[in-house]
Amino acid sequence: MTHKSYLRVTAIVVGSFGPVFFFGTMPGTSWPAAFTMDLLGWPLDGVQNFDAVTTRFLSALSGGFLLGWGVLIWMLSGAIYDAAPEAVRRAVVTSLLAWFVLDSAGSVASGHPSNLFFNMLVLLAGVGPMWRPAKG
Repeated sequence: MTHKSYLRVTAIVVGSFGPVFFFGTMPGTSWPAAFTMDLLGWPLDGVQNFDAVTTRFLSALSGGFLLGWGVLIWMLSGAIYDAAPEAVRRAVVTSLLAWFVLDSAGSVASGHPSNLFFNMLVLLAGVGPMWRPAKG
């Protein structure tokens, strides 16, 4: 798979978390977000919930950022990639690494070190073959 086509996989990996967290904003539809947080904060113990208004608000912000980031990556896979393939690859990989470092540090600081494992899976899925430089 080429870098250009893999960018769309990356966009889906990143952007797919957006709707999950959007649905976390409403009590009747928050179970996917609550389950995701419970899974990422292993073990599955049902402790994570979206009862607090502040949690639902943070879920709205997170969902919006993640969907927007996914759309941006998707858009980069078009004419922009054609014009500057290596610059696009570096920008996407760097943004994924920045997310990984801050999210992982925050997970450990908040008492959820198990999320490092899940972050590594998402990082590997998001970067895929883009570890290698783009071919002009």
